[in-house]
Amino acid sequence: MKEIQLSVIIPVFNEEENIESLCREIREALEGLGLEYEILAIDDGSIDDSFTILKRIHEEDRRVRVIRFRRNFGQTAAFAAGFDLAQGKTVITLDADLQNDPADMPRLLAKLEEGYDVVSGWRVERRDPFLTRRLPSMIANWLISEITGVRLHDYGCSLKAYRREVVKNVRLYGELHRFIPALASWMGVQVTEVPVNHRPRKFGQTKYGLSRTIRVLLDLLTVRFLLSYSTRPIQIFGLLGFLFFGVGGLLLAYLGFVRLILQQPIADRPLVLFAILLTMVGVQLVTMGLLGELVVRTYHESQGKPIYAVREILDGE
Repeated sequence: MKEIQLSVIIPVFNEEENIESLCREIREALEGLGLEYEILAIDDGSIDDSFTILKRIHEEDRRVRVIRFRRNFGQTAAFAAGFDLAQGKTVITLDADLQNDPADMPRLLAKLEEGYDVVSGWRVERRDPFLTRRLPSMIANWLISEITGVRLHDYGCSLKAYRREVVKNVRLYGELHRFIPALASWMGVQVTEVPVNHRPRKFGQTKYGLSRTIRVLLDLLTVRFLLSYSTRPIQIFGLLGFLFFGVGGLLLAYLGFVRLILQQPIADRPLVLFAILLTMVGVQLVTMGLLGELVVRTYHESQGKPIYAVREILDGE
């Protein structure tokens, strides 16, 4: 069997009207590149005829592999399954709603050949409503770029190209798929973006709304913690603990001075309870940091998870 060079991953959820056109456009886009490729369509618990159509496409073209979930697990789970099962040296992801243009895939692949590890699509002229989709996305992209240090204009664009070693070392859960470039940055990957075409949705309904913005912000906190403190939780919990304990200690010292030196009663002052609370919270945070250190070490040592990533090795041979 010929070695697979490219895996195209497509999460599918109730996209019966788009699937056949999408697969046809993917074939047309890749036909002239001379690559051995596969298409992994992950049916994320569709309740329409999406799986039936995917099954027929698979029977006609064995390069199309279909993974069917038992229920709807979400886009992140679909991407994770695709990454786990992908055989290609390069992986491209895109949505099944035909808003991503498969004709842009050769441009992403060409950019990877320049030495980059992740190439992200940038929907410069986005075909979505401004107030409900584009404005929240602009704010979220700015926040993500500022907090993670990986600056991209369009984290939400699913059209991305990766080297296989990048996605194989990223563990996804929740809704972290949009943060893959940031999560992979700890390996020292080279990330860039390419302007891509964005088309209006013709069939079906969007699966996202304003409620996603809150989830993105919460996931951003997780990503920030994973990037900065996942292997050293004592440094964040310990820092906060010392801060709370220090402020509480200073307040208690002041109250002690008032009571012992100035001979003033302090029992009826709310500041007493506040100082005790700060001191106790400080001790608890330091304790949480120590427990976090134990959990982190158990996690890394039991699973053999590396705390570093090697780009290449030059031997003496």
